Amino acid sequence: MAKQGKKYQEAAKIIDKEKLYTPEEAMELAKKAAYTKFDETVELHLRMNLDPRHADQQLRGVALLPNGLGKKVRIIVFTQGEAVKVAEDEGADFVGDDELIKKIEDGWLEFDVAIATPDMMAKVSKLGRILGRKGLMPNPKAGTVAPPQNLPRVISDARKGRVEFKLDKTAIIHVPIGKASFEGQKLTENFNALMDAVIKGKPSGAKGHYIKSATITTTMGPGIKLDVHPILAAA
Repeated sequence: MAKQGKKYQEAAKIIDKEKLYTPEEAMELAKKAAYTKFDETVELHLRMNLDPRHADQQLRGVALLPNGLGKKVRIIVFTQGEAVKVAEDEGADFVGDDELIKKIEDGWLEFDVAIATPDMMAKVSKLGRILGRKGLMPNPKAGTVAPPQNLPRVISDARKGRVEFKLDKTAIIHVPIGKASFEGQKLTENFNALMDAVIKGKPSGAKGHYIKSATITTTMGPGIKLDVHPILAAA
């Protein structure tokens, strides 16, 4: 394992590895521990007490972060007919059908959120292997497959700070909740919104302690362990 750099080691000194921090404490520490010249992303990592091999223990959902993610969200919409104008009027960055699908098949992936109307899903499904690996595939459960009349709301939500979370093969969820330049209170508000969605999405097959551990970190910074028991107890 490669030895961490001096700046990382200095940042790690301000964190007690044995302590479980409150969300408010963790956000302030994460800001202090972000040592690079660029504005690092603050991330939440949740180790869940779920077995992703079982259908009744799958976890996937969406959270609307009240303070956004601190970056411009590039949105594409797969649609056709009159819905094209609806998506364009709402400010989608790229709108189309066959030509847009072909562009992605050729390797173009310069977008953050993909939305589709139901009539396009038969065609969009051929992009599953490309978009699925990137977590960009439109999905009804994630709210990114929507009828034309709902496009304004879905596009608006994506702009504001809509994030998807999904249990991976190792039973961990990785989600961005903002930037190190955010005020601590805004990061905490985003964290609370995400945790609320995760708790509400608890699958029927979940048993025992729902969340094993929670860690806040920045793009290059050390991990900060969180005490989530008060949040779970209040749910």
